[in-house]
Amino acid sequence: QVQLVESGGGLVQPGGSLRLSCTASRTIFSINSMGWYRQAPGKQRDMVAAMSSGDIIEYADSVKGRFTISRDNAKNTVYLQMNSLKPEDTAVYYCNARYRSLPYWGQGTQVTVSS
Repeated sequence: QVQLVESGGGLVQPGGSLRLSCTASRTIFSINSMGWYRQAPGKQRDMVAAMSSGDIIEYADSVKGRFTISRDNAKNTVYLQMNSLKPEDTAVYYCNARYRSLPYWGQGTQVTVSS
């Protein structure tokens, strides 16, 4: 199993930045892929950014050029740097890990972009 703990959400003005962190309970070398999803009220949960163990990275079109996913292997942590935030980025952001073909989710962290 994998436990995921997220942090870093909050309230930010349009154009601002936030960095989300997700720390896994096991070495991320053993995890097939990790990534970030988000879910706005009344909408489905969508992929934002994902990184495979082979460093293949994928972004949703809506965040390309603004968001960056990265990882620190020594800290078993994956980050999502979010720049140039827009009101439509407002959502609960969830960390996701795929380990031995099973998905695991963090508890979610709220990101609100508003003036």
